[in-house]
Amino acid sequence: MTLPGRLLLVSPDGMLGRAWKRLAEVQRVDYDTATYPEFDLTDRAHVKRAITSGHRWIVNCSAFTDVDGAEQREPEAFLVNAAGVGYLAERCLEVGATLIHYSTDYVFNGAATVPYPIEAPRDPINAYGRSKAEGERLIVESGATHLTVRTSWLYAPWATNFVRTIARISLERHELRVVDDQRGRPTSAEKLASATLGLLERSLAGKGIEGVFHVTDGGECTWFEFAQRVVRATNPECRVVPCKAAEFARPAQRPSYSVLDLSKVERSLGPRPPWQECVDDVLGRLEPLRQTAPPPRAAG
Repeated sequence: MTLPGRLLLVSPDGMLGRAWKRLAEVQRVDYDTATYPEFDLTDRAHVKRAITSGHRWIVNCSAFTDVDGAEQREPEAFLVNAAGVGYLAERCLEVGATLIHYSTDYVFNGAATVPYPIEAPRDPINAYGRSKAEGERLIVESGATHLTVRTSWLYAPWATNFVRTIARISLERHELRVVDDQRGRPTSAEKLASATLGLLERSLAGKGIEGVFHVTDGGECTWFEFAQRVVRATNPECRVVPCKAAEFARPAQRPSYSVLDLSKVERSLGPRPPWQECVDDVLGRLEPLRQTAPPPRAAG
């Protein structure tokens, strides 16, 4: 099914935005783009001017994603992840468009031991999570028709992300230390975009798809296990060593367990593809990595 009506893609040059742009072109979806600085999400006038009555779908791929930076720049994070999202929702209500927005596993506190259901209380433990939770709240408060998709551990063949970073570092070092006491679900940006489109198509078929969904790859792992999969493909000679999060002093606290429950999306679209298969696919298509020669192995 081709998505009817015109789509506005907010921030098409980021990791998820690029995935959406490619998907829209392959699926022949009519779309416009809104790119900073010509379009500033945090300026209500910009939002009102960009979203017209001709737009049926607004896909927001814009976000302040610097988790550690948000601890020092929380007002800026809230402008992008909350206030700007509220402006989008308000305008969608005015023109009768549907807002497609992406949120995060970081709206939860990480104290759970089983996957977080959609209705679990939001209780973020860092500034980034607080800003994203407020964005979710403003969407609901606006009354706009929306599809809010929570996701986690996003990666793609392009942009800066865990898969590309580990792939590059594995070519430069003989050993990596990676956290093994934080567990979640990796997510291919391309699979995330296509699943979102699938949900929109189900909505058009009268399946009542709106509100909040959790969408990730299938399965779960720790960052250490995630890194192992990457390094196995890029440089098996590099040793991956598990360590504790406490060994790395970082400004923002991370949830120790942020596995999202996928039962709702799987009832609509079927089982999610295993993260291992998705990662292997992306590893086979990585855009060029900047690389330096590995340091000489120490004697002894």
